[in-house]
Amino acid sequence: MTAVLELPTTREEAFRWADMPALQAARTLTPRSAAVPDAILPDAARLVFVDGYLDPDFSRPADLTITPTTVTSDHALARYAAGQGHVIALAPRSVTTIEIARVNAGEDSHTPLVITLGKDAVLTLVESFTGAGWTNTLTRFELGQGARVMRAVRIVQDAGFVSTRDEVAISEAASFVSVALGATTAGTRLDAALTLNGDGAYAELGGALLTRDDQRQECAVRVRHARPNGQSHQLWRAVAADRSTVSLAAAVEVARDAQKTDGEQSLRGLLLQRTATVNLKPELEIFADDVKCAHGATVGELDARALFYMQSRGIPAARAKALLTRAFVADALDRIADETIRDTFAADADAWLEHTL
Repeated sequence: MTAVLELPTTREEAFRWADMPALQAARTLTPRSAAVPDAILPDAARLVFVDGYLDPDFSRPADLTITPTTVTSDHALARYAAGQGHVIALAPRSVTTIEIARVNAGEDSHTPLVITLGKDAVLTLVESFTGAGWTNTLTRFELGQGARVMRAVRIVQDAGFVSTRDEVAISEAASFVSVALGATTAGTRLDAALTLNGDGAYAELGGALLTRDDQRQECAVRVRHARPNGQSHQLWRAVAADRSTVSLAAAVEVARDAQKTDGEQSLRGLLLQRTATVNLKPELEIFADDVKCAHGATVGELDARALFYMQSRGIPAARAKALLTRAFVADALDRIADETIRDTFAADADAWLEHTL
């Protein structure tokens, strides 16, 4: 019997657009076989989590230092992922590439993970979500001085619900860059809390959420500047077709001592049909007086003049729409530095467009 959960409701501001009925429905799916996807980076260390458990038969940890740990969280969804997990510790000045595959066969799949980076360590990380059911993750990043993380999250799960909670601490002169793609038929809730707690810390967060039919995807991010001279950039793109909904909530908080902060948010939504919905909520909370912060939020349709021009040059209407939508999505995906990862994400977006348009 499926256990009863105490889930948040839309009466709570942080979950005002959340689709908790879809999460509940994901927990009643019939279990199925789920294939482990092919590796994107064949030479990288690879960790495969099947139904929330690290599978040694499919994993290839190479020389990673992985130890057991207990992870806690009071977040409304992440608390169900808290518990016995793993720590990946990267040594100072090391350069590491890791690929993580999260495969769910239709069960409740909960995975807590902590990744720590020593001084000046560099990590390239790509994560893929596949399968069905409720996939729920709690990932904690701890960046030492001068450390760098370049991360890409690929959600292509076939059915169910994906909820992620990222908790990131960024030290002096460290940087954290993360790009996510939701090209899935599952519901999603991407949740992140980043703290720039060192002088000159840098954070960049964004991605593209693509929805169709009656699907709903949601992202809720809060970036807190706690120390001076920090920079943060959020760039999110939403594409909604049919009767679907995408909701983006992005907040920046600047503490009193975080002078010389530079914070920027760009939230844009594209409606492929007027029956679809995009909700955007940029938010700034500034308690310092010497900062440069800005946000922009727009929702619109494809440019009719551009469509007419392309069709007048012999491009079919569906192809013209796909090209313009692809360019809109590329705004976010082009921030992925690794060409192989970027091409994989672009192919996922193109496959979604081909099915939708």
